Amino acid sequence: MSTLNARMSELKVIPVIAIKDADKAVKLAQVLVENGLPCAEVTFRTDAAADAIRLMRDAYPEMLIGAGTVLRSEHVDAAIEADVDFVVSPGFNPTTVKYCQQRGMPIIPGVNNPSLVEQAMEMGLETLKFFPAEPSGGVGMLKALTAVYPVAFMPTGGVSPKNVNDYLAIDAVFACGGTWMVPGNLIDEERWDELAALVKEVSSIVA
Repeated sequence: MSTLNARMSELKVIPVIAIKDADKAVKLAQVLVENGLPCAEVTFRTDAAADAIRLMRDAYPEMLIGAGTVLRSEHVDAAIEADVDFVVSPGFNPTTVKYCQQRGMPIIPGVNNPSLVEQAMEMGLETLKFFPAEPSGGVGMLKALTAVYPVAFMPTGGVSPKNVNDYLAIDAVFACGGTWMVPGNLIDEERWDELAALVKEVSSIVA
């Protein structure tokens, strides 16, 4: 298991975050760190992503920080410049994978069927995102894939407190990506106590 996978495996759940205002990033990072989940996958679904990552990194150098929804090389460049530990893409784009490999940046691309898994393996990848997990057949589909392919998976998309342990029970799953503990409206409205409660709840659910 890679060092990155090992760190994620210890955390079990990676918060997937869409943040609209980078000025809220440091406080959000504080909530995550102080409540037992010192990690974040900040998605490039908003223009604030790169600045938010940079601010989080400066304030909490020890955090595990990734860039999500990485769709093109400019996203990769911005993520590296912001000092991320890894990048995640919703799908498997060989061009993006190659660019990350050239730049020495770990990438976890999304796959949801055997053909995509094999294409990813052909490029030397051993860590993949199963996305969108629930619409793609959920635990049953992932068990079928893991029975055949010697790769590690991070299910994301429809993962919730109700099913997260079902995914984590699969040997090839090292962590799950989730949004339920970092809903955008709570970040926008700076409802930090409610966010803290949701983040704390993660530990009790996946313990």
